[in-house]
Amino acid sequence: MSRIRGYDTKPELIVRSLIHRMGFRFRVHQDRLPGDPDIVLAKHKRVIFVHGCFWHGHKKCPRSKRPTTNKEFWRSKLDKNMERDSRQQNELNNIGWKYLIIWQCEVNTPDRLQKKIRRFLGTR
Repeated sequence: MSRIRGYDTKPELIVRSLIHRMGFRFRVHQDRLPGDPDIVLAKHKRVIFVHGCFWHGHKKCPRSKRPTTNKEFWRSKLDKNMERDSRQQNELNNIGWKYLIIWQCEVNTPDRLQKKIRRFLGTR
């Protein structure tokens, strides 16, 4: 697991490139906010998380299928990830920030992804 990247993953780079092409400027990985969001649009008080379907438990996604070996380890690990995500999202809401979660599988459809981001940022 030491080879699993936490920052600058391929899906994250694709999303950042798309947002930049849309004309938005942002910061990455601001550790002063709960959850260390992948993309921070401070002007809009919005953050974007780019989640891996497996690591963050994307429901109804084939990529989020849990391993059949060492089941207890994976159940515990992945459930803790989802609990932490929920806690951090609540903290962001409490301090007045809006958040958007973009799943790894959504990166494959750039048109739909762009519409989702535009809706979130309130632009046309």
